[in-house]
Amino acid sequence: MEEEGEKSSFVIGLIENRAKEVGVAAFDLRSASLHLSQYIETSSSYQNTKTLLQFYDPMVIIVPPNKLAADGMVGVSELVDRYYTSARKVEMARGCFDDTKGAMLAKSLAAKEPSALGLDTYSKQYYLCLAAVSATIKWTEAEKGVVVTNHSLLVTFNGSFDHMSIDATSVQNLEIIEPLHAALWGTSNKKRSLFHMLKTTKTIGGTRLLRANLLQPLKDIETINARLDCLDELMNNEELFFGLSQVLRKFPKETDRVLCHFCFKPRKVTNEVLGVANARKSQVLIASIILLKTALEALPLLSKVLKDVKCSLLCNIYKSICENEKYAAIRKRIEDVIEPDVLHARVPFVARTQQCFAVKAGIDGLLDAARRSFCDTSEAIHNLANKYREEFKLQNLKMPFNNRQGFYFSIPQKDISGRLPSKFIQVLKHGKNFHCSTLELASLNVRNKSAAEECYMRTELCLEGLIDAIREDVSVLTLLAEVLCILDMIVNSFAHVISTKPVDRYTRPEFTENGPMAIDAGRHPILESLHHEFIPNNIFLSEASNMAIVMGPNMSGKSTYLQQVCLIVILAQIGCYVPARFSSLRVVDRIFTRIGTGDNLESNSSTFMTEMKETAFLMQNVCPRSLIVMDELGRATSSADGFAIAWSCCEYLLSLKAYTIFATHMENLAELASMYPNVKILHFEVDVNNNRLDFKFNLKDGPRHVPHYGLLLAGVAGLPSTVIDTARGITARIAEKEVRRMKINCVQYESIQMAYRVAQRLICLKYSNQDEDGIRRAMQNLKEGFIEVPGFDPSSHSGSNSGFSCRCCGTLPACLHMGMGTIWLIGS
Repeated sequence: MEEEGEKSSFVIGLIENRAKEVGVAAFDLRSASLHLSQYIETSSSYQNTKTLLQFYDPMVIIVPPNKLAADGMVGVSELVDRYYTSARKVEMARGCFDDTKGAMLAKSLAAKEPSALGLDTYSKQYYLCLAAVSATIKWTEAEKGVVVTNHSLLVTFNGSFDHMSIDATSVQNLEIIEPLHAALWGTSNKKRSLFHMLKTTKTIGGTRLLRANLLQPLKDIETINARLDCLDELMNNEELFFGLSQVLRKFPKETDRVLCHFCFKPRKVTNEVLGVANARKSQVLIASIILLKTALEALPLLSKVLKDVKCSLLCNIYKSICENEKYAAIRKRIEDVIEPDVLHARVPFVARTQQCFAVKAGIDGLLDAARRSFCDTSEAIHNLANKYREEFKLQNLKMPFNNRQGFYFSIPQKDISGRLPSKFIQVLKHGKNFHCSTLELASLNVRNKSAAEECYMRTELCLEGLIDAIREDVSVLTLLAEVLCILDMIVNSFAHVISTKPVDRYTRPEFTENGPMAIDAGRHPILESLHHEFIPNNIFLSEASNMAIVMGPNMSGKSTYLQQVCLIVILAQIGCYVPARFSSLRVVDRIFTRIGTGDNLESNSSTFMTEMKETAFLMQNVCPRSLIVMDELGRATSSADGFAIAWSCCEYLLSLKAYTIFATHMENLAELASMYPNVKILHFEVDVNNNRLDFKFNLKDGPRHVPHYGLLLAGVAGLPSTVIDTARGITARIAEKEVRRMKINCVQYESIQMAYRVAQRLICLKYSNQDEDGIRRAMQNLKEGFIEVPGFDPSSHSGSNSGFSCRCCGTLPACLHMGMGTIWLIGS
């Protein structure tokens, strides 16, 4: 049933109605799980649907033939044609999308109780995704020739909205899965994405889980902290870390793959109809039993390593897996039928031999006869090789095996003088060897393969009772596969990456319910592995200061900084340590990015139109817990219009509780800080020496005017000096006017800014965890600091009408006398 390797194994049913609602049913053939989602599509470009499709990466997409899209929208069928040509598109009649039948299927196939999924309550409300279930299951059973067994699937309902949402454009901008310019970097630079940097997992299931977590990080703080507690224990207990690493190697890397063979029953069809395909299915089923046997035999080793663990995640794994008697019962049933020495093997001929001799001797007489034939032909093949070595004096002749062509001869080129004897046919040069066969070998290969196929089919008949018994407990096998995937991700990816860095380079992030985003000495997780002297930078955003405008010349580090903050948040919310000295975060629901420029010729969109579409999607979907990063908004149109759009977008975002980092070259945007106290201006430090820019890549508070950096870069590019001199005169006059106006604004609003900064720091006090003495000291320091600030006039904020007056002294903000907590010093 499964696709080999890391290829996609998802079949997706997709349907919509005229009310902009979309229903999705994603059926994972590899892990036997069904994921249902239904949502309102908020953009005409189907950004939400694109995000889900990028997450699942389907191999087949099932859609109805007729178009039922809302006005102005292209429809899911045309969407698949336009953007997902690599996936197989299947059109099924609208009658196949039956929500009543879909609800019945979901209830009967789910391993858990239907009430736990909410299907009993919400089946009418979420009829679209249930209709997609009906079409998806119908196509899968017909195409694969199987019947899905009852109560065998892991069904999740509306699961994608329990995680952080990252739209497809942001996934690309942040280089989460692939680098932005993957074709330019080549295969030797795969580490330039976050996924490939963390991809040190040992199993295919662990790799898939890692990819899924990066595309949809967690939002549940309890689950995140459980993973972080597990990492703490692994980092503090080397014996546990290395013990788990070694034990996980004992489990076959395809362990999660065995489940689908117990969740799907083949339809009863005669052997004559199926022929070779039937033998192949029997072989895969036998391989799955052997693989399951190997995995269950490794469980006692896992139990030994996890016996004395302390963190809740590993304790739960120990209780649910190591102390579960069902695994021992399944193992006992397997041992009653399967030879004890049979183990999962990856070498093709060894694997074939193990599969032929998997069942104990004496159970089936016809199977024993087929085995004798298999042994006789295998022995005859090896005798033939010895005969040729002596007859043609080819002492270095070897006889490899692969599943496609069976046995063949490999003869070193140096052993051949002249031409090969005419007996050898199908001669191919392969490196320094010749690969070939003979008529005798071809005949023996056919007989050997036929005997092996007879062994497979007879073995499957012997295993029918065992397979039916295993199907009764398929839910515990699903649990085992999930546990191995999560252990592989945490141990072999997260803990491995952290352990390869210098001590304390990666630290545990802290989470608060509504606290600030505070990152001290944060680093870019991808670039720091490529550049050893990476300059760390801070970020501090809170409810009282929810927008940071980052300024600086081209190439000063703005885009890297925006990407860095988002990647640190993603790492924290998948339960991994982050590259920072300290970090405290609130959970982010959605990440929006507006980074990069470029025309989109496919949709007939200019650079500016592409910018506006991305910004429109952001504005329509932003929520209070969003993280927004915008880079150079409005520069693709006229300066006046671009500035106006950037200013108005900032004002709109300032009215929300979302955290925003806005990078720009437009120095006039710094005036926002004089009008809106929840705006913070930052700049990247740059020195100008001998008309050259010396980039420090260090983020500083406040605005900083770097004179004529655009002209300096233009001079380096080769513009005539007369043109640059004229431009310098023009920009000097413009800048003089702007500086005068800025000074007037700063003086006018300075007192309000000072009072607001006090309030801003006090808002953070409720998220503190210091004792009362520490709180009082911090309060005293805050009080003294603002009394001594030049230009701060306490009397201007006294009185009952100011909103900040203290009932004790009537001068300073009232909260200075309250022991509410400590102050965030970062960003102060």
